[in-house]
Amino acid sequence: MSPKRKAAHKINCDSEFDRAEAASNFIFAKTDLRPQIALVLGSGLGAFAGEFESPSQIPYTEIPHFPRSTAIGHAGQLVVGKVGDIPVAGMQGRVHLYEGYSAKDVAFPIRVFSRMGIKAVILTNAAGGIKSEFVQGQLVVIRDHINLQGVSPLTGPNDENFGPRFPDMTTAYDRRFREITVGEGNRNRIGLYEGVYAALPGPSYETPAEIRYLRTIGADLVGMSTVPEVIAARHSGIRVLGISCVTNAAAGILDQPLDHKEVLETAERVKGQFIALLRIVIPRIAAELD
Repeated sequence: MSPKRKAAHKINCDSEFDRAEAASNFIFAKTDLRPQIALVLGSGLGAFAGEFESPSQIPYTEIPHFPRSTAIGHAGQLVVGKVGDIPVAGMQGRVHLYEGYSAKDVAFPIRVFSRMGIKAVILTNAAGGIKSEFVQGQLVVIRDHINLQGVSPLTGPNDENFGPRFPDMTTAYDRRFREITVGEGNRNRIGLYEGVYAALPGPSYETPAEIRYLRTIGADLVGMSTVPEVIAARHSGIRVLGISCVTNAAAGILDQPLDHKEVLETAERVKGQFIALLRIVIPRIAAELD
């Protein structure tokens, strides 16, 4: 690591806001692009960022205060580039509570996006399908979520530089973005559903009894990510679109064990459809931000 990079890591920042500002400044020193849309690309879904035009690739290990991804299928780098003529920032992988990170750590990249002037974030994940219609490989637009992770990135003193003490979550997942995505998906023969995502801490998969419970309380999908990021995004006034790729049936739905290899294989199989959807939706979201 160069002396300059070491110095960046030694910046003494007293607050989350200061740390996010330092990370934002570091990223902007690496690129002339100033995106208003960011993407968080989950397990096996990071290939899209590899297709950005004029990319600047920044490993998380280089960005001051940025958490390091250790999950399989997460490349662990930020790519700033263009989709068509629209500048975007794409995270190839995220961090999770099960890696030992706090909810604030998990949400920190969203804080950085807020300091970068990001106005909309597209959050993607691999999820287990609870609802019977959600077969393996199905793309689902997240309508709402149930936070069963037991933590929130907003716990502790509130920083008004980011947002209010008690942010409203009534429409956490932007209604207009959902309408655009489902509409464009159907027009382009990418059949989409909407569903409710339940977030658990992991890393073990759920038991069949837990899946029966989740179905009873209204969950259609289950995963181990996304919710802390959504909470932080809405706290900072960033609009959210969430898309799940159903990579496996949840425990007890099929008479077979769950395996992360299956998750990655399914994400690889549907990545073409997934990327096609994002390429269609991003210009529409950009137009909504003008």
